[in-house]
Amino acid sequence: MAFFRTVSLSDFSPAIEGDKVTLRWPAAGDFAAWSHLREISRNFLVPWEPAWPIDDLTRSAYRRRLKRYAEDQHNDVSYSFFVFRRQDDALVGGLTIANIRRGVAQAGSLGYWMGEPFARKGYMTSAVRAVAPFAFGALNLHRLEAACIPTNAASMRLLEKCGFVREGLARQYLCINGQWQDHVLYARLRDDPVPAATV
Repeated sequence: MAFFRTVSLSDFSPAIEGDKVTLRWPAAGDFAAWSHLREISRNFLVPWEPAWPIDDLTRSAYRRRLKRYAEDQHNDVSYSFFVFRRQDDALVGGLTIANIRRGVAQAGSLGYWMGEPFARKGYMTSAVRAVAPFAFGALNLHRLEAACIPTNAASMRLLEKCGFVREGLARQYLCINGQWQDHVLYARLRDDPVPAATV
């Protein structure tokens, strides 16, 4: 069993291709598209995310975000991607494999967000399907976890379509929008069967 990541970031492809989307590391040049999409999607996203800092959409906060992403990748604790629509390279959302545990766990947690104009069009399903081989291959994870607020039926359907199995309920698992919220726990293992690609 490999207890540590054995591939350097320089060995990774600069992009991960899905059937509808491309996943790439966030870059400084993405600020305008990112801040615009987050702003127009604020009311759509707020119920499902941690409380937004007051300066969240500023350029300086974005620079700090990129610095943290780079440090987390360097330290092998988190890998963040922006999700772009393949047909026109429009930014549609983001996806992160975070809280990576090595040693006997070899596990990480999947999180994602989708801009409101692009929701329920299959883009995040495509992104999650595309990132799974990266998680189990390049990152050498054994287990990829995800958690959803029980009222987020769309996210639960997405995970199930992507081969994640419901494992239980964690009480007051994460502080979302300023309140501790129960979450339904899901996981997909490296050896789980790959589900058929249905939208």
